[in-house]
Amino acid sequence: MPLYGRRSVLPGITARQIFDWHARPGAFSRLVPPWEAVRVEQRGEGLEVGTRTILSAPVIGPIRSRWVAHHVECEAPGGFTDVQERGPFASWRHVHRFSDGLEGAVLEDEVTWEPPLGALGRAVAGGFIRRRLDAMFGMRHRRTTRDLERLRPYADKPRLRVVVSGASGLVGTALCAFLDAGGHTVERLVRREPGPGEIRWDVRAGTIDAAALEGADAVIHLAGAPIAGARWTEERKRLIRDSRVDGTALLSRTLAALERPPEVFVSASAIGFYGHTGTHVVDEDSPRGEGFLADVCAAWEAAAAPAAEAGIRTVNLRVGLVLSAAGGILQKLLPTARIGLGGPVGSGTQGQSWIALDDLVGAIHFALREASVRGPVNGTAPEPVGQATFARVLGSVLGRPAVLPAPSLAIRLALGEMGQALVLEGQYVRPSRLLEHGFRFDEPALAGALEHCLGLRS
Repeated sequence: MPLYGRRSVLPGITARQIFDWHARPGAFSRLVPPWEAVRVEQRGEGLEVGTRTILSAPVIGPIRSRWVAHHVECEAPGGFTDVQERGPFASWRHVHRFSDGLEGAVLEDEVTWEPPLGALGRAVAGGFIRRRLDAMFGMRHRRTTRDLERLRPYADKPRLRVVVSGASGLVGTALCAFLDAGGHTVERLVRREPGPGEIRWDVRAGTIDAAALEGADAVIHLAGAPIAGARWTEERKRLIRDSRVDGTALLSRTLAALERPPEVFVSASAIGFYGHTGTHVVDEDSPRGEGFLADVCAAWEAAAAPAAEAGIRTVNLRVGLVLSAAGGILQKLLPTARIGLGGPVGSGTQGQSWIALDDLVGAIHFALREASVRGPVNGTAPEPVGQATFARVLGSVLGRPAVLPAPSLAIRLALGEMGQALVLEGQYVRPSRLLEHGFRFDEPALAGALEHCLGLRS
């Protein structure tokens, strides 16, 4: 029976901390590879023997296969074991081991597996399976290490009660999982009837359950209609603006009026604040630019003023292009890039100020914890690139050419004003505030960030 193993040493971390991190529900979401399109259908609480997890993964088109696993051993803080009850393998046994060593905690994964058809299955698919396991466990060990390192400076501080809007989006999903795995209490703002751990609000009606917000330590506001969801008709532009400005104003006013307001309010904004910067590099001290997105971002940030005026530490997080295989700009680019049709768009000189999703999650957590961080903060990596460079690096990472150009006229005809603002224009943005405050980027360079996001680094 084939055996796969991976071992990592985590300096400054204990086996107990690794076990506790794995025992929280958010850790499982953090360990699912974003490029696999895996969906969690049922997740048991904790690591107790008998706890079952049900996953589904795509096979062909809309057809998905189910994977049912359950824990058969658990000994804190030494580790736990799960086995496949039903799934794509003839057998699968995964042992998680945690121990304390001289240089730090030791994280070990050991998988014994058997594909269908026995020796024939090993001969046909064995190499492919090992490569997949290497990519998956490489990502899992990096993310476990990095998450625990981000949490370590605040280990002796109380855990927070954090309220999050936009929790079901790309950033919100990853952020809530990170916070949950870190031991924080996460509550989500929802528009429907709330369930456990949820708080009702309705931006259109201008209502929110203010009493449920009392005593929260932090509020993170990420909600807003997708900017690239459709052509920018006047109605669509109004939705983009109102979903951001009205929601921020409602939340900000409500927080300001609470008897026990949060210590910090992190409200999303975007680097569209700077307008089209040409090849000029801007940072948080630069003035706002011109155009629809700049106007929206300025109004968006102004709507958070009541919270700041009430003494709540307010952070306006100007988010760049978020890189993740699970969604956002990268997911949209991958189909053409993988067949070698990615290439310069328009002039190719327009700025692409990107950030890996894990670094953005880390930056939000940093803003929560660091009392000196306030005001505008650029959520971008320190190395913005031009669009042609972005396309070339993505093609290189994928092993594909990136030379087929997309003329500006074709973009304008296909996408109208949205294409002009989001594709043909751009910003070169430097995250000066994060760097000044000592934030550490795990993926500061584009090639490495893409390899990590796409599972192309073992």
